[in-house]
Amino acid sequence: MKDKAQHAVVLDKATYDRIYKEVPTFKYISQAILIERLKINGSLARIAIRQLAKEGHIKKIVHHHAQLIYSALK
Repeated sequence: MKDKAQHAVVLDKATYDRIYKEVPTFKYISQAILIERLKINGSLARIAIRQLAKEGHIKKIVHHHAQLIYSALK
């Protein structure tokens, strides 16, 4: 049986800095990618994506009710 992952549920300063530094450089950005690479939970990943999009660091590629896919601005 697979062990449950221990992902961060609170955004600390180090994770916040990693989000703003690394995420805009990813080719594709989705909630699942942030969860796996940054080891944060889903709600933090959604909030981070919304904030980066609002500030103009990333742009929306695909909008579906179950999955949002973004890309870095070039």
